[in-house]
Amino acid sequence: MINVTKTYLPPLEEYYGYLKQIWERGWVTNNGPLVMELERRLKEYLGVKHLIFCSNGTIALQIAIKAMGLKKEILTTPFSYVASVNSILWENCTPVFVDIDPQTFCIDASKIEAAITENTEAILAVHVYGIPCDVNAIQSIANKHKLKVIYDGAHAFGVKLNGTSIFNCGDVSTVSFHATKLFHTVEGGAIITNDDELAEQMELHRQFGHRYDNYLSLGVNGKNSEMHAAMGLCNLPRVNDLIESRRSATALYDQLLSVLSLQKPVRPDKLDYNYSYYPCVFRNEEEVQRVIAQLAEVSVVPRRYFYPALNSISHTKGKKMPVAESVATRVLCLPLYAEMETHDIELICESVSFAVQEKPAAAMSKSKVL
Repeated sequence: MINVTKTYLPPLEEYYGYLKQIWERGWVTNNGPLVMELERRLKEYLGVKHLIFCSNGTIALQIAIKAMGLKKEILTTPFSYVASVNSILWENCTPVFVDIDPQTFCIDASKIEAAITENTEAILAVHVYGIPCDVNAIQSIANKHKLKVIYDGAHAFGVKLNGTSIFNCGDVSTVSFHATKLFHTVEGGAIITNDDELAEQMELHRQFGHRYDNYLSLGVNGKNSEMHAAMGLCNLPRVNDLIESRRSATALYDQLLSVLSLQKPVRPDKLDYNYSYYPCVFRNEEEVQRVIAQLAEVSVVPRRYFYPALNSISHTKGKKMPVAESVATRVLCLPLYAEMETHDIELICESVSFAVQEKPAAAMSKSKVL
């Protein structure tokens, strides 16, 4: 079976070397030396000032919202994984959706100001598929209206815009280190900021709000373990090679699917991309279903990232978002990971081409009548 993604695992003996250290020290959690080392190396690799290693990317968002003292409306995108909007709701804030740009699939900066009310406190935007939002326009709007900016960069590890990490944009960026991601720690995530005071507050929130016997603030258990940090330390030196492998796989997909003229999200200029997903937008939902069925015939499992649009799920009660809803019903992410074989990509593209070019039975009968 070929799944939409495959977790990269480093050589077992290398991971075992870190486990041996953990066993010798007997220090398995509570900000151990491997967690500290991973945070240091990640800051160096990404070129960021503060990075707080967390148990997952969702708690990273929740901690950021809590540390900023947000309590009212947060503008956000309807086109993302549900964790983005769940984090807003979980912190008792109100998500207000802004439709997406039809080219990048990120939040449409030109529509943000129309959604701002007296209760708006922040913008939580998502770098969808690792493609950056219009960060300059968003920051300009935020400055004008005195709003905080949080970027959900779950898909954006290693992405640079104009030579600088995309995580340096906004007040806070978060990232996921889930096993499905380019860089992973099995489960994990991080909060990133250049604000010293905010970094200190978020670090406290991550560990129950106290340091030793000094209880300083409200907090939760958002820490991560030495075992997870060990996986990250094994994987980090390989990130550039993993990106290059994904780039090559993406180039082959592009070549083999070029005759179908499928819509793809547009990437901005001067972007160092991480090739985190391979999304294709088909003509309609029926075509998507035909592709899924055809791929199932050859044991290939794509995913509808991201369906449905978040404004349409039961617990959000959002207004209609025409662009996001249209894209969400027509988008499909094909398998993409570092160890993909050429023949697997060829098989997938053949199946997609067959499904797209094949007419449904009803349409074929109608055409014969005509």
